[in-house]
Amino acid sequence: MPDQSTSPWKRFWEHGGFWRALLLAVVYYGLYQLMGLLVGWVFGDVGSPARGEEGGPMDVLIATALPIALACILLVLFAVSLGWLKELFGPQPVRGRGWMWVAIAVVLSINVSALLSVDYDKAGGALVAAWLITGLFVGFAEEVLTRGFVVNLMRKAGHGEIAVAMASAGIFAALHIGNVFTSDQGLATTLQQVVYTFFFGLCMYLALRVTGNLVWPILLHATTDPTLFLHGGDPVSNVFGIWATLSTYLIVVTGIVLLIVLIVSERRRAKRDGLTETPVSV
Repeated sequence: MPDQSTSPWKRFWEHGGFWRALLLAVVYYGLYQLMGLLVGWVFGDVGSPARGEEGGPMDVLIATALPIALACILLVLFAVSLGWLKELFGPQPVRGRGWMWVAIAVVLSINVSALLSVDYDKAGGALVAAWLITGLFVGFAEEVLTRGFVVNLMRKAGHGEIAVAMASAGIFAALHIGNVFTSDQGLATTLQQVVYTFFFGLCMYLALRVTGNLVWPILLHATTDPTLFLHGGDPVSNVFGIWATLSTYLIVVTGIVLLIVLIVSERRRAKRDGLTETPVSV
């Protein structure tokens, strides 16, 4: 129960719940898009002297990394305003089980596969460095939002871990729906991306559970985007790249299996401990 002596702002968020988590994600997404427009206004379109050629190191840093870096600052300020930094980055109150390491192993193996199948001479050191920096910002922002704030808000409302996992992965996936409007990738590709990100988000939730600290999903996520983007842009045809090429299917299949195991495991734990799974409600 929120402390009545605290500010109305903090009391509002301390109640937690799915709709507050969803509200936070919507506001975050809107602000992130505004950051992108602001960056575009300041630095110009692709091909401008500041950004250089599309997909080049400066273009990646300015168009991709900078808006996310600004969003990271907003998330930290939001956490500070609520006094939640320790809650987000401290030891997790709900720990995981050994089988959850499978999620980490699969994601890490894909990232290593992609890393070993990049044409680094063609990509160039500057572009590799730009993507690695960008990956840190992406991992921080998306994990703090969905495995940090969303998980914390769901638990504060008393939801069980099945609902927590579904909300965390679902909101994470929903954030990518907007790509159909902000990119030229098309509806079919976007829908495929949404399915992928749902199960990737589930893997990150399991990584949070089994490691007990938000830092590890952040770092695991931070190694995912750069390696896959570099592999997709400048691939090398070798045996290592096969695993990375199949990454979408591997994550989806792994996610489906682990989701089933999670549901069975959490229901057994709830039955053993005399608990009930609180449904997600708005």
